[in-house]
Parts: sequence; C-alpha cells; structure tokens
Amino acid sequence: MQTINISEFRANLLKYLEIANSGEQISVTSNGKLLATITPPENKREQAKKQLDTLATNAKIHDITSPIDADWDALT
Repeated sequence: MQTINISEFRANLLKYLEIANSGEQISVTSNGKLLATITPPENKREQAKKQLDTLATNAKIHDITSPIDADWDALT
C-alpha cells in the first residue's frame, strides 16, 4: 500500500486513480493523519463467481423431489 500526502494526491489525481484502478491501495494523509484509503473498484461478477465456487465445494445436494416417509397436509 502506498501512502501519499493530500497535496501530492490533488496535484496528481488522475495518476493515483489509475494506480488504484490497477489494483493497488493508496492511503491519503494530511499532517500525518489518515484521511482516506483509495481502493480498486470491486468486480462484482468475479466476486460472485468466487462465492459460488466456495459454495460448490461446501454444499451438499440432496434429492428434493423424492417422497419422504412422513405424511403431511399442505392445505392446512
């Protein structure tokens, strides 16, 4: 993670936004205090795919169409 002063950030805004877009986080400070952390944009499609892949490795698929031994009345 790169740390820069607010004045440097203002002077080279496009440069730092391009760096963040490429995947690097940037911390922006003023007088040594952290003001903000600029992070790369989230790829929601890729994030959803990773979650589904994780689910696929942990999920257990059961037969939900076969009858079970218990009697029940769906109209009550």
